[in-house]
Amino acid sequence: MVRGPLAGPLPTGQHHARAPRLATGTWPDVQEGILLVPVGSTEQHGPHLPLETDTVIATAVTAELAQRATSAGHRAYEAPALPYGASGEHEDFPGTVSIGTSALVEVIVELCRSASRWANRIALVNGHGGNVEALRSAVPLLREEGRDVGWLSCVDVYAGADLHAGLSETSLMLVLAALDVKMDRAEAGDCGVAETLLSELRAQGVRAVSPNGVLGDPNGASQAHGHEVLAGMCDAAWERFATWAPGAGGMLSSMPTGDSI
Repeated sequence: MVRGPLAGPLPTGQHHARAPRLATGTWPDVQEGILLVPVGSTEQHGPHLPLETDTVIATAVTAELAQRATSAGHRAYEAPALPYGASGEHEDFPGTVSIGTSALVEVIVELCRSASRWANRIALVNGHGGNVEALRSAVPLLREEGRDVGWLSCVDVYAGADLHAGLSETSLMLVLAALDVKMDRAEAGDCGVAETLLSELRAQGVRAVSPNGVLGDPNGASQAHGHEVLAGMCDAAWERFATWAPGAGGMLSSMPTGDSI
């Protein structure tokens, strides 16, 4: 089994080896290796971004991590995304579909138990902050069972990202799914301090804090900024993934910890 940090270089920039997509392969194509799973959501992202925004971003980061691992000489597979998460704070907006934390824990646990029959390492790449509680519950359980599982939040690893449907996410989506972005509808939402906003929305829901569902200001978003954010996000995520040092909650750190494997 693969243990500890990934061996080989930490590639950046242009890549030549394409990581296999699990969904398009056949069973004889799949061998023991690393499985990377995007964990997203289907939830409102203001009047201008699609409901699948978190899933699209998590999928893009997952694909990049899988490709870098493949370029470094490892067998890595990009799994289909989990498109539903714990998005209860957004349920006041039509279109949001949330399965809640308890159900998401069960899905993650059973998915990883099944996949670990052939995958010797599983990385969960999270695109939605509301999924963190489920990941912190599911991954330590899986690790106690002897399964080599870790997780990271692709948005959290990039220090410059704003909260929700603002400049960062809008710029990212202009790169990843430009045809689905309705910039003529883009408008600022609540741009308050992150800690205060998070406390209020957890207690009251997002609509009570921001009637249009935006936490930040998407005006000024551009593909240029989107490429910058995506590159920074992928580089930071790769550092954590390649180091492979899950902490107490199973979250991957860029620095080795006492729970390093």
